[in-house]
Amino acid sequence: MAEKKKQIPLRLSQKLYDEIAAWAGEDFRSINGQIEYLLTQCVRQRKKTGRYVPPDLSDKQTPEP
Repeated sequence: MAEKKKQIPLRLSQKLYDEIAAWAGEDFRSINGQIEYLLTQCVRQRKKTGRYVPPDLSDKQTPEP
């Protein structure tokens, strides 16, 4: 039996939507496919490191001189 995907409503700002749409076009994906890809990557990273955010994006990072 094929996996059934869950449908959810998602509200995005116009700016974020435009950024994702451009990125999806570069990667030859639909916008929905791009969002699913990004979420999958984020979940894999979370499982791998046990952290919500990669260290290079953390607010605790000290700025370089």
